[in-house]
Amino acid sequence: MADKHPSPYDRDRAVSGGRMRRASPLAGLAGKTTGEAVVAALRRRFGAGDSTEFHVRTADRYADLLGRSKGVLMKAGQILSFVTLGSLVPPEYRGIYQAALSRLQAEAPPMEPEMAAAVVEAELGSPPEVLFAEFDPHPFAAASIGQVHAARLGDGRRVAVKVQYPGVEEAIRADLDNTELLATFLQLARSLVPGLGRLDVRTVALEVAERIGEEIDYRTEAAYQQRFADAYRGHPFIHVPEVVTELSTRRVLTQGFVEGIPWSEAVRADRSLRDRWGEVIYRFAFGSLRRLRLFNADPHPGNYLFHPDGTVSFVDFGCVKHFTADQVSMMRSIVAATIAGDARAMWRMFVEIGFVDAVHGPDPADLLDWYREVLMPLIAPQPFTYTPEFAAEVVQKEFSPYGPWSRVIRRVDLPRDFVFLTRIDLGLTAVLGELRATGPWRAIIAEYDDGAPPATPLGEAALWHENTGRTTS
Repeated sequence: MADKHPSPYDRDRAVSGGRMRRASPLAGLAGKTTGEAVVAALRRRFGAGDSTEFHVRTADRYADLLGRSKGVLMKAGQILSFVTLGSLVPPEYRGIYQAALSRLQAEAPPMEPEMAAAVVEAELGSPPEVLFAEFDPHPFAAASIGQVHAARLGDGRRVAVKVQYPGVEEAIRADLDNTELLATFLQLARSLVPGLGRLDVRTVALEVAERIGEEIDYRTEAAYQQRFADAYRGHPFIHVPEVVTELSTRRVLTQGFVEGIPWSEAVRADRSLRDRWGEVIYRFAFGSLRRLRLFNADPHPGNYLFHPDGTVSFVDFGCVKHFTADQVSMMRSIVAATIAGDARAMWRMFVEIGFVDAVHGPDPADLLDWYREVLMPLIAPQPFTYTPEFAAEVVQKEFSPYGPWSRVIRRVDLPRDFVFLTRIDLGLTAVLGELRATGPWRAIIAEYDDGAPPATPLGEAALWHENTGRTTS
């Protein structure tokens, strides 16, 4: 008699497919969407009605296709869902895309309890009821490539156990070998706004593939998360859950359980609290880059849990980008040159890291003017308030070859090492924009880059904590 429950590693049968068969629907959808977007834009220009129907239809098509695709397509869709696709469309339609694409995060079908238990036993050597004092067989959250169960250890500690969906690794690794598939998918972002910009999709695809390739091995995620947890242990306003190493493997990750205010409620909180949360997120991002040379490259609001005292817990470290000391030093120098208005120094550094060509690159003055727009939160009078409108404007100014900075953007390249830095910047801008966070951002950056005195009470608390030696950051 056949077992009524499938093997925990057989799900790849349901998500496999030939390279051309998997890429073709994407190419067709991108082409169709581009044509419809042109028509919709012309209709708006000549006053022939709005484009709501087009955007609703397009968003649903993407969400449905990516949700069925599984593998790399679903993961890449999640990577782009909150920021890139949402910010590239007109503000009045942005909510349509965010709502549709959020299904990639919220509607992943859960594993049956027996299958989740089978994965845990296969990875850890014993069933959940033996390994844990308590283990809820029903997940409380869906992660990008797995689901999360609440549990309790024998010593009473509450933990969250992330269990990878069977077959996902096999499906993703097969897709990662298909560069045409991922490159075709990345055309989707450009198809939403015709002529979006100069984007070497193959270069982007390689970097996205590398980050996704790391994420499907929970051991890599656990190692990065523990580095962050070590650096911020006991921090006054940043919390990273500890990893339970002995209960973490390639497909199971056990970490401390965190409760907090979800994003949907955080964006409706009092302004003072939103400002504080925004500053915490900002300090975590740039403090980690400057001091640890690490960037959590998935600035999705679902990866933050907010607390009434103004602290923030950071979860999900599956997508982390590591930079060299020279790269971080160069980033700091570019920011300093931009703020100082030193066009020639900034241009030289852009040439050195490969953003512009020394012969065919843009004029230094034009390059400076363009990048000052990108760094407006540091250039504008302080304090500066992030808004959703500003976030969308940054996307257009940074990428659109038909906008006011087309003469610059068409001569700017995107080196592979900085693909995710751009996404992190856009993601952070979008998160702070949704919070409508206000802060003295230039003075905060000066703390990290110039050793300036603390600009806010949070800066004072962080400095005191570092001086006590209770954190390694």
